[in-house]
Amino acid sequence: MTRRVSELENEHKKLGAGLGDWNDMDVAWSYATPAEKEHDAVREAAGLFDVSALKKIWITGAGAAALADHIATRDMSRIYRGKSAYNPLLTDEGTICDDNIIFHIDDQKYLYVHGAGKSLERLQEAAKGRRDVEVRFDDELHDLSLQGQKALPFLQRFTPADLAGLAYFHQIETELFGRRVILSRTGYSGERGYEIFTDRKDVVDLWNNILGEGEKDGIMACSFNCLDKIRIEAGLLFYPYDMSEAFTPWEVGLGWTISRKKAGFMGRDALLAKEGQEKVRIAGVSTGEITDPLPAGAKLCLDGREVGTINSPGYSHRMKKSLALVHIEPAIADGTVLTVGEGKDAVSVTVSALPFFDPEKAKTHE
Repeated sequence: MTRRVSELENEHKKLGAGLGDWNDMDVAWSYATPAEKEHDAVREAAGLFDVSALKKIWITGAGAAALADHIATRDMSRIYRGKSAYNPLLTDEGTICDDNIIFHIDDQKYLYVHGAGKSLERLQEAAKGRRDVEVRFDDELHDLSLQGQKALPFLQRFTPADLAGLAYFHQIETELFGRRVILSRTGYSGERGYEIFTDRKDVVDLWNNILGEGEKDGIMACSFNCLDKIRIEAGLLFYPYDMSEAFTPWEVGLGWTISRKKAGFMGRDALLAKEGQEKVRIAGVSTGEITDPLPAGAKLCLDGREVGTINSPGYSHRMKKSLALVHIEPAIADGTVLTVGEGKDAVSVTVSALPFFDPEKAKTHE
């Protein structure tokens, strides 16, 4: 794909950003501020992320609903206008080649938002021969994410929309600071938060207004290094590290996204045939023995036998623990103590259920 550029790149540079590639776009992996301070802002106030590197695809036309339902593992007939749904995207073999959120905008329009997987190719393949639907990649549409407990009261001051009444995984077309936006109650933080979809021409104004007006509330720009820390705390998966074409949804804790009674979605038959054949499960591990992240890709051992792999590691200064999302053998129970490394470098870690932060997920649903 052609190199993508966020309209906010110069704004990131003004904040001392260390830019690096993700999803064909340079993103702010760091700012001049410490990632720990940004982390605190998300958990105590709110943090603003530029997540425009997520890829956005419009599915439009009289056949939009049928195509959206065909590619989704969820029953999209239950996802009414103004609602959205998280899905894994499947290969024909029933494994995961991406994940997405599909937003039902109106009867002939869906917005498909995804990361670094094969969504566009799979969508174009699924649309072949369907003359009543169009699949269109849109890089003019940018995406901000304001995450944290102050996001609601702050945004409410600058929009006519009733955000307090907007339920989790619902969205509304409205104005924010006088600019047209889609405001969605979604995010990647484990906090109550909102994603703000807007046109390229409006995103700099929105970014600067949120940071300028929000400074007194403790709102600040947050980097991808911060985003990685908070999503690990929240037990949120990242393609292709925690899920990939090597795994089925059953193996990574996404069985809840599968509508078993729904016929005809891509990869369905292969997926259902593989249920009960899981070779791994997703879990968390934590340790207070070190203050650095555990090594990504390292093996997890029990009594000298390899039983798992570390996928997404990070150190949480708030929990004072080194955390990681891992794949382990299904029989390994929560509470089991495993070992990473050998000899004097060996570290003991404890298996736990996810998420680490807010285990009841009360904050996202409040």
